[in-house]
Amino acid sequence: MIEISFGKMLLLALIALLVLGPEKLPGAARTAGALVRRVRNTWDSVRAEVERELEIEEIKRTAREAAARAEAAQAQMNATARD
Repeated sequence: MIEISFGKMLLLALIALLVLGPEKLPGAARTAGALVRRVRNTWDSVRAEVERELEIEEIKRTAREAAARAEAAQAQMNATARD
């Protein structure tokens, strides 16, 4: 997702400390952590749902191909039996 280096995190923490002050910083950090966790969980659930849908589509495609091959084999057998 988003890649933040250690230096950038340190700079961000320093700016947050200056802007929010030491009293509000722990609460803001907890809120930010909870937000990141919710976003990550939502992203993981969306990704899992998309993967499930892709697997379902792959299974449907495979079933259609197998049905088409079975119909072709049946038609060939019927043609051979008529001859």
